[in-house]
Amino acid sequence: MDNLRIEPATLDDLPELTEMLFELFSQEQDFVPDREKQARGLRLVLEDPSRGRIFVLRSPGKIIGMINLLITISTAEGSFVMWLEDMFIHREHRGQGYGTRLLNHAIEFAKNKNFLRITLLTDQPDEHQKNFYLKNGFVLSSMVPMRLYLHTDAH
Repeated sequence: MDNLRIEPATLDDLPELTEMLFELFSQEQDFVPDREKQARGLRLVLEDPSRGRIFVLRSPGKIIGMINLLITISTAEGSFVMWLEDMFIHREHRGQGYGTRLLNHAIEFAKNKNFLRITLLTDQPDEHQKNFYLKNGFVLSSMVPMRLYLHTDAH
């Protein structure tokens, strides 16, 4: 782990990040992977830090993982909060503590910037993912996610 570092992603990282999201969305039931859409979404965050932050866990040769935090406002909290939109660790590096390291970095970033909450969605049947977040301090919510697609190409 000593030769790994966590740092903000840059536009130069866009191709690797796009591939990570393509793989992530290939595993999720609610989404259809589309490299063009994933690249466009990542670019929107990378080009404007007021929208969010993407952090990468970087080894000397490649990106091992990424986490995408979007900024929003909670009227319930009366302040800025974050939405954990995407988190991904390459399959061959899972189970080695890298996800926890990346998540802890994101949590510390949010605390240091005075965000009051981080919210996330995880796939329903995936107990491993759910337990990972519970182990790292997240709690279950009674809120139920719902979506309204406004354009037919949105899903």
